[in-house]
Amino acid sequence: MAVKIPEYKKKKEVPKQKQGLRVNYLIIFLSGLLILIGGILVFLLIVKNVYGNYEINEILPTRKNLETLAYADKAALLYPQYTENRFDAGNTWVQDNIDTWKSYLSIINMKYDMVTDLDIELGKHFDYKLLILAGAQSLSDKQIMQLKKYLDRGGSIFATGGTASYSNEGKWRGWNFFTEVYGLKFNKEIKPEEKYKVHTLRGNLPLTAGIPTGYALQIATWDRPIYAEILEPRTEQVSFWFDYRKEAGLVREQIEQSAGIAYGHYGKGRFVWYGFQLNSVIGRQEDYINFEKLFKNSVNWLTYNPTSFVKDWPSPHEAAMIIVPTITDYPENVNNLIQTLKKSGAGTTFFLDADLAIANPKLLQRISSTGDIGVIIDVGYIEDPSDTSNRLYDKEAQYSSLEFAKDTIFSLTNKNVTGLMPLYGYYDENTIRTMLELDYKVLITDSLTDRSVPKIEIRDNKELFVITKTARDDIEVIGNYGLTNLDFQKYTYEEDIDRLIIEGGLYVLKVHSDYQMRSEYISVLDDIYKYVNKKNVWVTTIPELISWWKKKSGLEVRYETRSSRRITVEVSNPKETDMQDFIVQVNLNKAVSNIQISSDIINTKIPEYKFDTTTNILYLFVDELGSGETRIYLVDFENISS
Repeated sequence: MAVKIPEYKKKKEVPKQKQGLRVNYLIIFLSGLLILIGGILVFLLIVKNVYGNYEINEILPTRKNLETLAYADKAALLYPQYTENRFDAGNTWVQDNIDTWKSYLSIINMKYDMVTDLDIELGKHFDYKLLILAGAQSLSDKQIMQLKKYLDRGGSIFATGGTASYSNEGKWRGWNFFTEVYGLKFNKEIKPEEKYKVHTLRGNLPLTAGIPTGYALQIATWDRPIYAEILEPRTEQVSFWFDYRKEAGLVREQIEQSAGIAYGHYGKGRFVWYGFQLNSVIGRQEDYINFEKLFKNSVNWLTYNPTSFVKDWPSPHEAAMIIVPTITDYPENVNNLIQTLKKSGAGTTFFLDADLAIANPKLLQRISSTGDIGVIIDVGYIEDPSDTSNRLYDKEAQYSSLEFAKDTIFSLTNKNVTGLMPLYGYYDENTIRTMLELDYKVLITDSLTDRSVPKIEIRDNKELFVITKTARDDIEVIGNYGLTNLDFQKYTYEEDIDRLIIEGGLYVLKVHSDYQMRSEYISVLDDIYKYVNKKNVWVTTIPELISWWKKKSGLEVRYETRSSRRITVEVSNPKETDMQDFIVQVNLNKAVSNIQISSDIINTKIPEYKFDTTTNILYLFVDELGSGETRIYLVDFENISS
């Protein structure tokens, strides 16, 4: 008898069409490959959008690329043992210098490795983009050979003092390395008898970006800083020791013979040389802030990174000039100046005191129809500026004098007075606050000596423009020097003009009614106007200067290196007023071609631009930037191999 199997235990046959889909590995592989390729393309597109143009071999993890990445942002800092051996046991001169370098490198976030004299002799420094020779006075012949090879191959050297002037055995070698590599001639050392020396920086250079033009650093002389002279066009002078305020001599020659900082090329490489040690910089907090900028700019130039700033003067001018007529004795001589101003087409602001204005109403009307009027006021006298116990008049007395002068001139001419010239050249905090309360705009003074461009003092969100005397005036030229010969007068003024052009600063020519405005001397001013017009100097007036400087100083510029072929430049206007017609100067610090300007942000207006292939400077001509507006420009280019 057959056993009947329950239905639920019977094995059911599954139809073929219900057994599931067959896996097609080829489709999966091809799909994955397409996704991978798409991902790579998206990645490459993102890389291009961020870093600009590139070649595939530049982003592959090859040994060369990895080594470049490892040493790209790292310096080699030499501990100069051969130099240390020259000193007595226990002397800390070398160690103090090295500690100062470490501190500054840390401030700018520059990585570094310590290397020895033996490392240089063995060529272990060739992997580094930057080699620092901190006070390396003693070097061996083998080191010198290796340093020249390093520069020939495109390396960069940052050095201070008399490099390689002694052998590794401490014997005097001379200045051969100094002359051959740096293109400089040693002139002299500064004697330690002077506690410090004023060191003037030129403006609008890659190394001085962001530092006030003509800024005067104070350098201690205990390390015997060096005077040098540029011998070759491959080397550029950045600063000079000559102090026109205190020292005699021919200005042009003294500036050329007293270089204290220089930069340039040797072979395919670069160098920056300071004629003093870093720990010799002394002074106020502002001095250290500006020196840190100088240091960072120097490293940027040596490592082919950009620097950027808003150019001091409207293009194409490299310096500026204002004339400041001062009416004192023989006020009728101002008529001679008015005729000169009409011929030159220049404007000015005349300065005189209120009593003189009251006594000469017709003259006052004439000058008020020719230009603006400023006042000369006695706010006090300081016998010794270095004595901090000296004080000018109190605020109440200064306020009374400034208010009286302003009201007097307005009542006689219906013109608002905005400029003040202290009678003896000095001013203090009371002067600044009183001027701002009475709506004065500009202060002409003799006491500001740390720059050759205007300085803005801000109190309670109000701005006061301080302009110092940047050159010798006619009291010095005619009165003190006794130069009655017109050619000698002209030559003296032209020397100061040339110095201000070298600095890139503002030439402030003070002339007085009892000196240069006299009929027998006035023709010299005609010659001066002709001279500056040939020299690419912007001849302007005080109101125009203030207007321009407000535009220039109200802007903020930042830059970032995205890759070897792209940088970004960010321009911001944080002020409440719109800015028009200014120039952003970008020092690319390397030879490039095929420059293109664009932006990540849609509808950003791209400025017109010009690239100077001789200086590697890019000029961005921005026509307008609104209040609170920020623009980011992408600068793409192709590198030119040196």
